[in-house]
Amino acid sequence: MAHRAVLCFGLLLYSILCASAQQGGTECLKANAKSCGECIQAGPNCGWCTKVDFLQEGEPTSARCDDLAALKSKGCSEEDIQNPRGSKRKLKDSPITNKTKGERMDPANITQIRPQQLVFQLRSGEPQTFNLTFRRAEDYPIDLYYLMDLSYSMKDDLENVKSLGTALMTEMEKITSDFRIGFGSFVEKTVMPYISTTPAKLHNPCTGDQNCTSPFSYKNVLNLTSDGKLFNDLVGKQQISGNLDSPEGGFDAIMQVAVCGEQIGWRNVTRLLVFSTDAGFHFAGDGKLGGIVLPNDGKCHLHDNMYTMSHYYDYPSIAHLVQKLSENNIQTIFAVTLDFQPVYQELKNLIPKSAVGTLSANSSNVIQLIIDSYNSLSSELILENSKLPEGVTISYKSFCKNGVKGVGEDGRKCSNISIGDQVEFEISVTAHKCPKKSQTESIKIKPLGFTEEVEIILQFICECECQEKGISNSPKCHHGNGTFECGACRCNDGRIGKECECSTDEVNSEDMDAYCRKENSSEICSNNGDCICGQCVCKKRENPNEIYSGKYCECDNFNCDRSNGLICGGKGQCKCRVCECFPNYSGSACDCSEDKSTCLAKNGQICNGRGNCDCGRCKCTDPKFQGPTCELCQTCLGVCSDHRECVQCRAFQKGEKVAVCHEQCMHFNYTMVESRDLLPQPGQADPITHCKEKDPDDCWFYFTYSVNSRNEVNVTVVKEPECQNAPDIIPIVAGVVAGIVLIGLALLLIWKLLMVIHDRREFAKFEKEKMNAKWDTGENPIYKSAVTTVVNPKYEGK
Repeated sequence: MAHRAVLCFGLLLYSILCASAQQGGTECLKANAKSCGECIQAGPNCGWCTKVDFLQEGEPTSARCDDLAALKSKGCSEEDIQNPRGSKRKLKDSPITNKTKGERMDPANITQIRPQQLVFQLRSGEPQTFNLTFRRAEDYPIDLYYLMDLSYSMKDDLENVKSLGTALMTEMEKITSDFRIGFGSFVEKTVMPYISTTPAKLHNPCTGDQNCTSPFSYKNVLNLTSDGKLFNDLVGKQQISGNLDSPEGGFDAIMQVAVCGEQIGWRNVTRLLVFSTDAGFHFAGDGKLGGIVLPNDGKCHLHDNMYTMSHYYDYPSIAHLVQKLSENNIQTIFAVTLDFQPVYQELKNLIPKSAVGTLSANSSNVIQLIIDSYNSLSSELILENSKLPEGVTISYKSFCKNGVKGVGEDGRKCSNISIGDQVEFEISVTAHKCPKKSQTESIKIKPLGFTEEVEIILQFICECECQEKGISNSPKCHHGNGTFECGACRCNDGRIGKECECSTDEVNSEDMDAYCRKENSSEICSNNGDCICGQCVCKKRENPNEIYSGKYCECDNFNCDRSNGLICGGKGQCKCRVCECFPNYSGSACDCSEDKSTCLAKNGQICNGRGNCDCGRCKCTDPKFQGPTCELCQTCLGVCSDHRECVQCRAFQKGEKVAVCHEQCMHFNYTMVESRDLLPQPGQADPITHCKEKDPDDCWFYFTYSVNSRNEVNVTVVKEPECQNAPDIIPIVAGVVAGIVLIGLALLLIWKLLMVIHDRREFAKFEKEKMNAKWDTGENPIYKSAVTTVVNPKYEGK
């Protein structure tokens, strides 16, 4: 049993190792790499052997590319294996700025993110990881641009915005000492059907005696300034305009605010755009209603602070706006009335780093709305990266406040960040192939709404160092028809073969095929390979550990005799379909052990002197004796008693040999059966001895004993011993006591029943006599009336 357990474990371990090697090696071998550069791009565990005589006869050049462990097992030393690894290096890693409130600093000198620049050497399939740290600086400068809808419905809102500048300045001083504000307005495209183009309506689009300004698409009223009074003065001079339809042209205005940074005066600081309206919006495609079909070009068209191309370009799409707002690090606050909250809430979900606030009917709450929205935006950090090169992927893992972690898309963001809080991100970049053009690329990672970014310069490992030492037109490659590099020839165009000895025009020549046939054989390369340039190149097997070899691919390492399910019994190597056994093993499947220690009996003799040791097993010369060392005699007296203790300890864990059971009683296999009827019966192939023995509990247990033709001892044991149980006194006494008590109760109940019946009869008799009694109805002699009659003596009877 122990031998079988060890064998099973060995088989399991062998299968796991083979599966592991197959999984890793297949990736490398399937790449069919013709050079070291192609090999290392097949996977991070692939290596190339530069040893000149590494390949066996018939093996293709691509066999140099394999799993690292497989290359070493085939005899390629560590020095001969090309296996370049990726690396990373920081080029710029300035510390995060510790800025105090009120301290004036150039925004360009404020650092909130580190590192700032890195170089990655990327090998295919091998990720490079770095940690990105972010901390919000205190008193960071803010630019805020207020973009307002000036259609007629916003008339009362304009009155409240006229004093917004100084009031907002006062509130923002609590957040930053460096604050600037600007103002712009929009209405609609100046074409039908968005506005009326009659001369009177172009001059004054409002009805009645309302004096309104001419309609316009977008106007930059005030560049960003720190003068709140100037804001109030210029906004106070603005007039309401009007249009025909309900949606407005706000998207045109947002696009110009985003892309006209120089005209508006955006700095590289926190940029906020407050978009105030009480209506919906037009977007890409709506321009067709006015005959405008050209898509928005996303460029600045401000002349004299007016958008002049609204009649020429369509409204921008939402995706186009998202792109431009992100490129220019602008965070948007939609200040809209309650009726349009659902619409702009959906828009917010499409625009990263944006917020929606409910604007009161007359914009009286706009300052508090801006403050709340800014706090909401600044408390969330979202990382985004530039477009990745083809074949490159990136993954994020966040480590936020209070131990909160995120992976996947959640790994890009952290929430509830206050000023001074520091968060970290673990970012991994992986290349899955080499680029077709440039070997150097660059990607940038930045927090949305911030100008700071991390630049990662990607340099791809696409070739091995040994390729740089290659000899072009080397004489080793058939008169200079290839480059000898990394231990093999890389053929020039139009040449093939291990040594580039053939041109592609000669590959199918029948004369060449003759060199690929064994004598007296019509099979080319034994049907196990292809004839290329008069040489056999053996086919690859699906299992990379199985290899064809030989001049004619006539050899392999997987068609040898097997033992215990293993090639060469796991005790030799299969070479050209013949087992080469390890020392102390012989036989066609290396299944014959030459170690005679297994035949030694306890007395030190080989097979107890009753047989010969053949392949590590005793062959008994005396037919009466059997067993591993010819120590067993089934027909001899005392077989049952000799094995009684071992059967007890193995089957029932009892007896004198319990402590030494594993040392002295593992020489037989045993089987448990439910009853004696299931024991093996005489007349079967192997002689059987039936045994009946007593155990320490004075119980009889039954078993059979037999030795098969392979000298294996088999014992079959009845599961439950037969025991003569003594009578149990307690149940008997309890039964007698219970019987006496029950009989007494029964007698008592009978007596009680008889008494009840007797009493009922007596009572019935009494009732009957009572009914039959007759009483005297005359006057009682001792009765005296209570009434006395007295006659008045003077009564005369009148």
